[in-house]
Amino acid sequence: MAKTKTHHGKLVIFSAPSGAGKTTIVKHLLGKYGEKIAFSISASTRQPRSGEVNGVDYYFISKEEFLHRIAHKEFAEFEEVYSGTFYGTLRSEIERIWEAGKHVIFDIDVEGGLHLKRIYKKDALAIFVQPPSLEVLAERLYGRGTDSPEKLKERIAKADRELAYANKFDVILKNDDLDTACSEAEQLLENFLKS
Repeated sequence: MAKTKTHHGKLVIFSAPSGAGKTTIVKHLLGKYGEKIAFSISASTRQPRSGEVNGVDYYFISKEEFLHRIAHKEFAEFEEVYSGTFYGTLRSEIERIWEAGKHVIFDIDVEGGLHLKRIYKKDALAIFVQPPSLEVLAERLYGRGTDSPEKLKERIAKADRELAYANKFDVILKNDDLDTACSEAEQLLENFLKS
């Protein structure tokens, strides 16, 4: 018996160091293009932050369950982003969105974004959101007030390493001014979905 072919859409990947503005840009695009795109909810072993909802912001799962799913090849990509804390994209999440007839939009860390681009090639547009500087990024992270001083140091060190990956992406989107970055992101999305 022949298997029915599911809808095959495109992937729009926004990656950046923590604090660069990728989440704000992705939320802007979802607000404007919600009929065409849907957000890929990542799985994570970290604890939910205040106000975060399981199945909306992330799929919050235990480390044991995460490792079980890795063993069963359920992830399109995953990594241990911070020591002992895993993040990943479930294959079922991409398929869920494609079956709804939409394209997938990602708000994902740099390594994960590049991994998805390697897998999905021409069906994926990988956009690196570049902050004005590492100093501005550090100010934004401190301003959030969501992390301990040790966690902030770890995030800033990781951001410094991630900035070196920018040229491996299809596009570098500078986020010096949020309104400009959002309108440039709209143009990138529209052009890619038309291609």
